[in-house]
Amino acid sequence: MSTEVDIFVNSSQMDMYAAVADVRSMGKYSPECKLVLGPRGRAAAGRNFVGINRKGLFIWFTWCRVTCAEAPERFTFDVSTFGLPVARWSYRFTPEGGGVRVTESWTDLRTGRGARITELLGLLFTGTPAGRRADINRAGMRTTLLRLKRAVER
Repeated sequence: MSTEVDIFVNSSQMDMYAAVADVRSMGKYSPECKLVLGPRGRAAAGRNFVGINRKGLFIWFTWCRVTCAEAPERFTFDVSTFGLPVARWSYRFTPEGGGVRVTESWTDLRTGRGARITELLGLLFTGTPAGRRADINRAGMRTTLLRLKRAVER
């Protein structure tokens, strides 16, 4: 499973990249991520961070690793829980007209031997069945991108 959402932002490619690559600020933009423990400023490839997430009464944390930090075009991180792969989040920043098109994508990495365990953990910790995760994430991605747009265009 994977999904992506994009938005036009009246901003520079570098300003948008900097906003996303500052992973500690993601709690301001994402409807699920509430806090990030990790590097200050722009996170480089290979850096790790922990995401503290909440949806209703459900609270969970994830381990994340930046896998691509190519300023100002792309920023990607992989998410795992208890050593099992969960998802890949990626942001692309494409110049367009006088601004930038920001594309956020999510890919489910729950495959192979640990997939059933990770799906069960996902249901227990987030309350969302694996089959609904793409729809839930798509809605969250729209919110995240709108919040990023508002913050950077100010």
